[in-house]
Amino acid sequence: MFKNSFLTSCAALVFMACGGNSSNHLSSDNANDAGAAADTTAQPVETREPNSSYKPAFEGQTRVKGVRTKTPYVVRILTADLKKPWGIAILPDGRLLITEKEGTMRIATDDGQLSAPITGLPDVNSKGQGGLLGLAIDPQFSTNRMVYWVFSENRPGGTLTAVAKGKLSEDEKKIENATVIYRATPAHDGTLHYGGRILFDKQGNLVVSTGERSDMVTRPQAQDLKSGLGKIVRITTEGKPAAGNPFEGNSNARPEIYSYGHRNVQGLAWHPETGDLWESEFGPRGGDEINRVEPGKNYGWPTITYGIEYSGGKVGEAIQQKEGMEQPVYYWDPVVSPSGIEFYKGDNMPEWKNNLFVAALNKPHLVRLVIENNKVVGEERLLEDERQRFRDVTVNNEGILYAVTDGGRLYRIARQ
Repeated sequence: MFKNSFLTSCAALVFMACGGNSSNHLSSDNANDAGAAADTTAQPVETREPNSSYKPAFEGQTRVKGVRTKTPYVVRILTADLKKPWGIAILPDGRLLITEKEGTMRIATDDGQLSAPITGLPDVNSKGQGGLLGLAIDPQFSTNRMVYWVFSENRPGGTLTAVAKGKLSEDEKKIENATVIYRATPAHDGTLHYGGRILFDKQGNLVVSTGERSDMVTRPQAQDLKSGLGKIVRITTEGKPAAGNPFEGNSNARPEIYSYGHRNVQGLAWHPETGDLWESEFGPRGGDEINRVEPGKNYGWPTITYGIEYSGGKVGEAIQQKEGMEQPVYYWDPVVSPSGIEFYKGDNMPEWKNNLFVAALNKPHLVRLVIENNKVVGEERLLEDERQRFRDVTVNNEGILYAVTDGGRLYRIARQ
C-alpha cells in the first residue's frame, strides 16, 4: 500500500533564527539574540522595485518590517514522489490526504510513506491552471469517510470550477460514489483562474473560492452577482446555498454568494481565535492580496487593484480605492503568487501563534505574516533556499507544519 520515499532517510535541514539558511548541522550562533535584534531593526523582506507607483491606503498595507523566527526548527522532506500536488488536508489519524493536479489523491504518513494513487474521481481538465485542486475532510470523517474537493470540469462551452464529494473506501484505494454537487457557471473556454480552495465552516457548510477565469471577457463577472465567477460561495454538503448567506432572498444575486469582486483566490483559512475568514488572492503584475472576508462585501476586482496588466498597462481606470469596495489587509508588489494559506495553531512553535503562513509560488518560499488587530505587523520569508514553488500549507493540532510544492515535495516543519 505504502512505499518509502528515497528522501525519507536524508538528513533534516535545521533552520536557525539568525539567518534562516539551511545546513545539515546545528549552527553555533545565538539564535535568540540575533532574532531579537532583527525584530527591532529589520527592513522589509521585499527589496525589488515595485511595478507601479501606487501608494498604499494605510501604513502597513505593504512592505512591513521583516521579522525572524527565534526558535530553531527542523525541516524534513518527507517525500519527493508526489506528482504536482495541489491541496493537503489532515485526516483524523494524523496522516495527510493530498490531491495531485492530474486527478488522483495520495495518503502520506508523517514518516514519508506514500500510498498508491487513489482513483475513482471524476475526470479533470488539467490544462493550464486546471486540475484536481483543493480538498476538505468532512468533520465527521471518522464515521462517514466523506471527502470534498474542487476541480476544473469540462462542460459545454468550456470548463468551470466544480465541487464534488465522495467516500474514501475502507481499503483507501478509491473514492466511492463521487458526485458533483456544485458548478460555478458559466463555463468558459480557457485554462486559467479556477480559484479552487475549499473548507468547512462551524455550521458544517462548505466555503469555496472560484476564479474569474482571467480573460478580459470574463473579468467583469467578478462584479456580477448573477455569475458564479470571481466569488467566494457558501454551500451545503448537498451543494445548495447555505442558510443565512448575505444575498439570501435577493432576486438580483445568486444565493450561494458569500463575497465577490475576487480575481483568483487560492487560499482560504479561519483565524483560530476570532473565527474570521481570510483569503489569499493573485493579482496581475503586483497587487497580490491578503483579505479578511466579510459576508456580502465587494473586494474590488477588476475595478480597484494595486497591480498592473502583464503588458505593463493600466488595469481599468488604474484606481486603488473606491467607496463600497474593500481594501486588502496586505498586498505585494512585485508578486509572491500566494496560493494556499493556514493560520498557525498548536504549541510546537509558540512564537508562531496565530501567524498566517502563505505558500508562495513566485520567488518561491513560505511567507510568515505576523498579524495583530487584523493588520500585518511583520513578514518573514522561510525556505527560500529550497527553491521550490510552494502550493499549499497546513498545520495539525500539535502545531506541526506541512507544505507541498509543485515539484512534488512534502515538507514537515517543527521545533528542533
